[in-house]
Amino acid sequence: MAGHMAFDATDPAAAHAQGNFGTLPEWDLSDLYPAPDSPELAADLDRLEVLVQGFASDYQGRLAALTPSQMLEAIETYQQIDILAGRIMSYAGLRYYQNTTDPVRAKQMGDLQAKITDMTTPLVFFSLEFNRIPDEGYATVFTAPDGPARYKPVFDRMRAMRPHQLSDELEQFLHDNSVVGAAAWNRLFDETTAAMTFEVEGETMGLEATLNLLSDHDRSRREAGARALAKVFSAQVGLFARIHNTLAKEKAIEDKWRKMPTPQHGRHLSNHVEPEVVEALRNAVTAAYPRLSHRYYALKAKWLGLDRLQVWDRNAPLPTETPRTIGWPEARATVTEAYAGFSPRLAQLAEPFFDKGWIDAGVKPGKAPGAFAHPTVTTAHPYILLNYLGKPRDVMTLAHELGHGVHQRLAAGQGELLASTPLTLAETASVFGEMLTFRALLARTTDPAQKKALLAGKVEDMINTVVRQIAFYDFECRLHAARAAGELTPDDINALWMSVQHESLGPVFDYLPGYETFWTYVPHFVHSPFYVYAYAFGDGLVNALYAAYEDGLPGFEDKYFDLLSAGGSKHHSELLAPFGLDASDPAFWDKGLSMIEGFIDQLEALEA
Repeated sequence: MAGHMAFDATDPAAAHAQGNFGTLPEWDLSDLYPAPDSPELAADLDRLEVLVQGFASDYQGRLAALTPSQMLEAIETYQQIDILAGRIMSYAGLRYYQNTTDPVRAKQMGDLQAKITDMTTPLVFFSLEFNRIPDEGYATVFTAPDGPARYKPVFDRMRAMRPHQLSDELEQFLHDNSVVGAAAWNRLFDETTAAMTFEVEGETMGLEATLNLLSDHDRSRREAGARALAKVFSAQVGLFARIHNTLAKEKAIEDKWRKMPTPQHGRHLSNHVEPEVVEALRNAVTAAYPRLSHRYYALKAKWLGLDRLQVWDRNAPLPTETPRTIGWPEARATVTEAYAGFSPRLAQLAEPFFDKGWIDAGVKPGKAPGAFAHPTVTTAHPYILLNYLGKPRDVMTLAHELGHGVHQRLAAGQGELLASTPLTLAETASVFGEMLTFRALLARTTDPAQKKALLAGKVEDMINTVVRQIAFYDFECRLHAARAAGELTPDDINALWMSVQHESLGPVFDYLPGYETFWTYVPHFVHSPFYVYAYAFGDGLVNALYAAYEDGLPGFEDKYFDLLSAGGSKHHSELLAPFGLDASDPAFWDKGLSMIEGFIDQLEALEA
């Protein structure tokens, strides 16, 4: 399924408390199809097959010869195919996520996925052939008044891969060979981490449960968890070093064939972001380590009554009062009032999610964990999945996913191919919605202990999103650079990991023996190299936008709606220009980072 699906683990054990929350909304999927066996669904499948066959016979081998108006017609037909396939798979996928243990739903999802994959195989020619259209012909067709000019951003992004595209035969070979290459090493990593067990105080636990101990209220439990992790990671470090050596070398070989200038370049291309923009972000964050993480963790040591922090104290909860349970009506009111405080229009766009069955909020057996906003297709509307347990963080999750939902509704006006937002801007409305809600909660919290807990929670989230992810990115850059000079021993990789940990966490930390192997379990390094900076990018961008809003930038509200309504039709530089912001300027990122600094100032003031 396309769209935003940021899964965060929830606690099914807490589901019994559901009765305290009021009536939680459930999805009404009839806006997509009336029922899983409806004639409408069968008719759309038949129509999809006819459209695909027609498209392939009309256009295969002919793309380069099309006139501007014929190209427009081809693209609009392609878009219709996209909408049909997207509607069918959204319906099957959303039903499945409501109950992943229902064999009937799982079978329908699997069958439809296989059917649509087979059905759309004849479309594979489209991007390969499109990228072979000479630049001159491409420019003529996409600038003609009767042509597909408005779709140019989509195809510009597709053609950005042109200089790195190999022959059809080599592309096919790489595709077929991946199952015994990167995919096989990925699978080895997944199977190894899934099978790991950790002995903690006489109890045997899996990886997730053991990592979860690092944020336990009980310090001895946190320490026991950290020591168990260090023991198992150290025992397995040779295998993980082999996986990383092989994947980094394989990437270097493919990058050489594709003429990629750096190991990071492919990721920047797929994110539609320039290397210098990422470099500006990286440099601004690493320069701010002392003002942000070093300073915050020194404060945290004081709150915990410690001279030195151990790594198992990094995510320790603050010793404050027990948080209360927040009912669904209050959560809804909190978020919609915060949205309305910014703009009544924002609250109106969020309203139907609550009233029309666009949210599925309850924790139920078999339901997918975490939370997501799925845009479905531009001819329908988004749906939001939550696992609501009445915690303050669940209210933030509602604010976050509603932001995605509103963004998806606004961008739908662009049509299917242009609606989806490049990764650089995909988190804009969600993080902004969270910030509005956080500020509203902070403004009405009078109890100093609650205020401190709220502020500290926000700062920790931001440090984990910005500082930690940029440290991860630095680690990957160093690892790939070092691998280019030859095979790396486990000790070599451990040393790279410890260098970024010392830099990013600061002088207040001590490191237990074995912590040098904690790079081993991070799946992003294996599955999606260099992806991690995207999290920092999204957070920093919204902080800079929010600072412009707070500074009273004239016309901010209209500019903000224009930005969300643009979807993927414009580059980030065009979208940010009306706010006087430029992501390639380090000062832009400093503006965002100073917001985190401001929160730390407030925490220090609460101490006084």
